[in-house]
Amino acid sequence: MNKVFNNAGEAIHDIHAGVSILMGGFGLTGVPENLITALVDRGTSEITCISNEAGLANFGIGRLLSRKQISKMICSYIGENHLFEDLIIHGHLAVELVPQGTLAERIRCGGAGIPAFYTPAGVGTEVAAGKETCEFEGKKYLLEKAITADYAFVKAWKGDTEGNLIYKGTSQNFNPVVAMAGKITIAEVEELVPAGSLDPNQIHTPGIYVQRIFQGKDYEKPIEHLTHQLDAEEIKELSPEDLKKEIIGKRLAQEIKDGDYVNLGIGIPTRVANHIPKGMKVILQSENGLLGIGPFPLEGQEDADYINASKQTITVESGGSVFGSEQSFAMIRGNHIDVTILGGMEVSEQGDLANWKVPGKMVKGMGGAMDLVASADKVIVAMLQTTSDGKSKLVSSCSLPLTGVRCVTRVITELGVYDILPGGGFKLIEIQPGATFEQIQAATRGRLVK
Repeated sequence: MNKVFNNAGEAIHDIHAGVSILMGGFGLTGVPENLITALVDRGTSEITCISNEAGLANFGIGRLLSRKQISKMICSYIGENHLFEDLIIHGHLAVELVPQGTLAERIRCGGAGIPAFYTPAGVGTEVAAGKETCEFEGKKYLLEKAITADYAFVKAWKGDTEGNLIYKGTSQNFNPVVAMAGKITIAEVEELVPAGSLDPNQIHTPGIYVQRIFQGKDYEKPIEHLTHQLDAEEIKELSPEDLKKEIIGKRLAQEIKDGDYVNLGIGIPTRVANHIPKGMKVILQSENGLLGIGPFPLEGQEDADYINASKQTITVESGGSVFGSEQSFAMIRGNHIDVTILGGMEVSEQGDLANWKVPGKMVKGMGGAMDLVASADKVIVAMLQTTSDGKSKLVSSCSLPLTGVRCVTRVITELGVYDILPGGGFKLIEIQPGATFEQIQAATRGRLVK
């Protein structure tokens, strides 16, 4: 069978309205741009799209959303796609939000012929509604069902005429599992070579999973802005709010030991990078499939050339590696991460965390947070202690949808450092420089223990 097509338009010649399509990619990396453009040009509608997220309003899956070609999204993260967020808030799009690790595993199981599996992610949250639970060794798990689709779109760096694929760097992300789970998998590659040209030891997706392949063109490859270590002069120029965040970042760095494997959430947690001592070995783990020494090069190392999900520049030399998102969440679910640092909207005195949705106002999706808090022993939440209108984020019980139940071990704000007591309550263990106990009392609504 000849798997090679001339272009994306020819490769999707039989796709019709009402189909389900799995899409590879994570953020702006590894996105099947040519195939999406062909769908836009074809005008195919009523698509059920399964993807980690939807890119931006004018890039990737966001282009299909803006043209109302998608009727349902099954995804994990909304991110900075404000069009997507607006459609969800106003009820103009059917959406099933899934924890990121659960989504990766549901797709992997679909391709592997495993109908369902148990996971701790989402227990005690709205994700658990209507799902079977089971207890193993004293811990509760949710039963999650596998996902397959009519078609799967993937993007690879190199491929051959037999459909064997090699991905570059973190563009592996969701692409390998997506390739497994489509009834018809279509791959676009930057370079298409004759069969036998690729080293079999380097192939990530064997050709048995791929039915159609073509060489793509005109890739945009947008990327997030790189972050860097702030110098003393830059810190002086920070706004009062950013200075508060830097105080938190500086204190967070003390939670990390030399040699730790660390997962940093988006937002304030990334500021840890400004305060890790030069030469200290910290291995950052990222949900999009990256382990690397970082955030700064060690002595003798070159500057980093990869970016993790938290938009941190890190190097993959000296023992670093890249892999698929399903492997990344196996590390998380298997409790191989030493320190997990997340942002928060609310933390209760029982250690419950809410950080992904404000009903009717904001939806970012849970991303990997539910997986992280369900399996990690040490979960640190980094956040400003009050909202912009002065309401405390340290509360008796969370009013926002939960990310995890009794999962937080420590909270670090610009005012103080708090441990969650076994019986409930915020144990104040440290007052941040410049703060007072009276300020802390006024900014705390949960039970405070000095």
